[in-house]
Amino acid sequence: MDKMIDFVVQVEVLRNLESTISSKELKLHIEQEMNHLGKIEIGSNLTKFHNQIVSDNVDMILFCGKDSSETINESMVVLVKDVTFRYYIYRLNTEGLQVELMDEGGKEGEEQAAANHWILPSSDFHGLWDSLIYEDGIKGNLLKYAETIMMFSDRGVDPNIISWNRVVLLHGPPGTGKTSLCKALAHKLAIRMGHRYTHGQLVEINSHSLFSKYFSESGKLVVKMFTKIQELIEDKSSLVCVLIDEVESLTHARDKCSGSEPSDAIRVVNSVLTQIDHLRKYENVLILTTSNITGTIDVAFLDRADIKQYIGLPSPTAIYKIYYSCIQELIRTNMIEAALLVYINMNQLGDNSINENSKKLFNICRESEGISGRMLRKIPFLTYSNFISGKSPSMTNFLEEMEKTVLKCKREKEKAMTESKITS
Repeated sequence: MDKMIDFVVQVEVLRNLESTISSKELKLHIEQEMNHLGKIEIGSNLTKFHNQIVSDNVDMILFCGKDSSETINESMVVLVKDVTFRYYIYRLNTEGLQVELMDEGGKEGEEQAAANHWILPSSDFHGLWDSLIYEDGIKGNLLKYAETIMMFSDRGVDPNIISWNRVVLLHGPPGTGKTSLCKALAHKLAIRMGHRYTHGQLVEINSHSLFSKYFSESGKLVVKMFTKIQELIEDKSSLVCVLIDEVESLTHARDKCSGSEPSDAIRVVNSVLTQIDHLRKYENVLILTTSNITGTIDVAFLDRADIKQYIGLPSPTAIYKIYYSCIQELIRTNMIEAALLVYINMNQLGDNSINENSKKLFNICRESEGISGRMLRKIPFLTYSNFISGKSPSMTNFLEEMEKTVLKCKREKEKAMTESKITS
């Protein structure tokens, strides 16, 4: 039988720190391991292997679909002989975060933390990509965008005819994972583009550090920061991702600046726009930005963003995936008693074949609408704290307590919002 048309499985191979075998030789043994398996499940991972060479050199093998979209409970099993595999063999950097200091300007020579810096792929972000759950193929679209940038550069497409700026803007309410998604994307790209870059780098700019207490120095600090970034970009073997969180603080709309506001703010916006324009000529850089309030961002920056992706609060279906992954982790660690829990959607609620635990969890998900993704992952923890003095709870008891926790969380949120309106 012919291979499934255009079906590509991305195989991410995490080699251990002690591994010394060449990637080429390791790949041959991994292919032998794959043939031994005969079939694999998309979205699954392997940590135990039959091939001894693979076992000695590899910590984990992850199987992803072509676009790396969310795969929890939407997995499919494919025969090894029917699909094409694309391998990415990588090793995690364990150095962690490094703080970049910069002179604030002025006579005192004061230094402050201007940016956080990671070498990628980093152990700090291992597993982050898979923990972020969105709908509408958001993650897959971001990967395709990055791949398109590289393809256009490789083919020599004239950027003066077809324009792209290497700028992504993720916007939406707080707590929806925008910053985490930027970090996870940089980490994932360092893995997927390992064939063209020896490593990646993530520079997270501390926006507030670029505003100096000394008059007219802020614009100069922006230039100084981007000069440091350019030094990193000069290393063509490195993919450099620049993260600007809460970008509105650096790109505040100039037409909304009142006469009483310091002109330094306008200088900062001008400097940021100039530096972004300067970086677009480099093939190994990507600028990732986030914002909670896009209404205050200068239109010139918005115009430079290739992608303006809204990241909203999770729907019941996305919440189910989040809760499901959390509960599976509690089962894996023997924190709660194992019980059958399957993926369902709203159309299946009336299906008599769906077990009660799954239906109960989906009803909890509907009650959880309006809660941020950041808070959703705290719900199982807060729920479990009510059982801490007793034995591991059953699935039924845990879900009952989880519903109470969700309702309490929503009451506290409503109360906080009411108090905020009164004080304002």
